[in-house]
Amino acid sequence: PVTMDTLIPVINKLQEIFLTVGAEVIQLPQIVVIGSQSSGKSSVLESIVGRDFLPRGSGIVTRRPLVLQLVNVASPEDRKRAASGELEGYNGTVVGVTPFLHAGTCDNCRIQADEWGTFLHCKNKIFTDFDEIRKEIESETERTTGTNKGISPEPIHLKIFSPTVLNLTLVDLPGITKVPVGDQPQDIELQIRTMLLLYISNPNSLILAVTAANTDMATSEALKLARDVDPDGRRTLAVITKLDLMDAGTDAMDVLMGRVIPVKLGIIGVINRSQHDINTKKSISETLQDEQSFLQKKYPSLANRNGSKYLAKTLNRLLMHHIRDCLPELKTRVNVLTAQYQSVLNSYGQPVEDQNATLLQIITKFATEYCNTIEGTAKHIETSELCGGARICYIFHETFGRTLESIDPLAGLTMLDILTAIRNAT
Repeated sequence: PVTMDTLIPVINKLQEIFLTVGAEVIQLPQIVVIGSQSSGKSSVLESIVGRDFLPRGSGIVTRRPLVLQLVNVASPEDRKRAASGELEGYNGTVVGVTPFLHAGTCDNCRIQADEWGTFLHCKNKIFTDFDEIRKEIESETERTTGTNKGISPEPIHLKIFSPTVLNLTLVDLPGITKVPVGDQPQDIELQIRTMLLLYISNPNSLILAVTAANTDMATSEALKLARDVDPDGRRTLAVITKLDLMDAGTDAMDVLMGRVIPVKLGIIGVINRSQHDINTKKSISETLQDEQSFLQKKYPSLANRNGSKYLAKTLNRLLMHHIRDCLPELKTRVNVLTAQYQSVLNSYGQPVEDQNATLLQIITKFATEYCNTIEGTAKHIETSELCGGARICYIFHETFGRTLESIDPLAGLTMLDILTAIRNAT
């Protein structure tokens, strides 16, 4: 039986399977993050995770889709107690917490670590250093896109296990850009737009449209794209970043109240870390405290409905309810596909156990079929042309016979030559 707590892990498992087999035949519920370049998408994701782990820099940094699965696990102390069997009710799951023993091969590493990550392309390796996760994302990006600023639709799949995260699945996409820079292809805008539309057109996806507060909402590329595929805004959640960077004397009250552009799933304001904060190694926990202080001071009536923590809770709730709504149709689709592919699999016969015997059977079968074709006793008789033994017979009796008759056997020979040959032969 699938409970609300297990909904997201079930979809995560399906997502891994479909990424592995490269199938796009099923539309899974997921949250897709879109926004203009440098609108603060990466900072929003890092605030939700609570750690620095995404590549940073100027220009287009996210160049491949990043499927980010967050898995809530117990604290290291509870995991150690559970592993030793001390925790009451332990059966591979810490009570009330998502199962944690499925992140690779080294259970001991996972029990000791506070937080860790794994990639699908190297799933047996456990990353406990988040700087290493960033480097792996950069190197894996360059593997398919090169060191230039091109993009690739092939996703990177990252799973982060932490006691501080809520169960969540997000897809981070390249930022919307207009003008190609450096050695980017001239159609970079079209390439990115096509990739974004591929993800947000999925009717089962929720759209997280990120827009900076110091830009005009009416010119938001993210909201425009979201509206193109979701005109009613039923599956769009807007995030307004950089609330602290608005011009003096202005505020985002009207925007946050939904008076400017209404969005059905809501509008949530957050504050990003500045480049100075990143350079001075300001922790995300400090940033979250400062964010809450700023909201209490500037937007006291809205403080409890904005901020990164509220965003994470909202996303978790929305995703769980969205998955619950999509699940019946999804289950039917998976069952139909399973039956189809099972029948295809069955048509290939039984698995090969003894390779030598199988090879001998194949050779014998081929030889038998060959003989049957020559003798004219094959199962499938051709009606449009002669083949096999009949063709060989025709060639000998008709073609070869006519050719022999057309040759003069005595051409170029005198009577003396023939008599001499006869006498030599006797």
